[in-house]
Amino acid sequence: MGGLYAGRVPKLWTETVDAHRAAVREAILDTAAALVAEQGLTAVTMSRIAERAGIGRATLYKYFPDVEAILVAWHERHVADHLRRLTEIRDQAGAPGGRLDAALEFYAFIAHNRGRHNPDISALLHHGEQMVHAQRQLLDVTASLLAEAAAAGEVRDDIEPAELAAYCLHALGAASGLPSQAAVRRLVKVTTAGLRPSR
Repeated sequence: MGGLYAGRVPKLWTETVDAHRAAVREAILDTAAALVAEQGLTAVTMSRIAERAGIGRATLYKYFPDVEAILVAWHERHVADHLRRLTEIRDQAGAPGGRLDAALEFYAFIAHNRGRHNPDISALLHHGEQMVHAQRQLLDVTASLLAEAAAAGEVRDDIEPAELAAYCLHALGAASGLPSQAAVRRLVKVTTAGLRPSR
């Protein structure tokens, strides 16, 4: 009987339910992030998230077991968005060196914004297997850009792209402590200067 019923459920209804669930999940993630930014990590509870998101606590617990799980999911989404944007920059048309510069500047501003996060949140979110995987992807995207730029003669080729990628990401990580966007751009210039071929 269950199989017969499942076969009769319209596809549109199923897609609508899936879309609704995805929308509720996104609202939960956005609400939790906003509350943490406003009130701090220790002040945020499942009750407050449910109330602000406009859902019942029972519904919230169907999606996530606790506040930490919500924030980890939010951060994973955030990191995935950054990686997607970096991949888009890599795959754009244009000179490899220009795309490399754009990607490195984008990453530097990610690091700059991360430096303004609450230390408790950073300690909670910037660890674990998902972050190791994200870091590996980041290194791979950066190394592929460097390899293209080296093949085009725009970047030095006497050092392996993976090693140069690690240099870039470590150097640009210092953007987290810089006071302004202008300072971030100066750091990017200094970092990319070290990539240019020696004449």
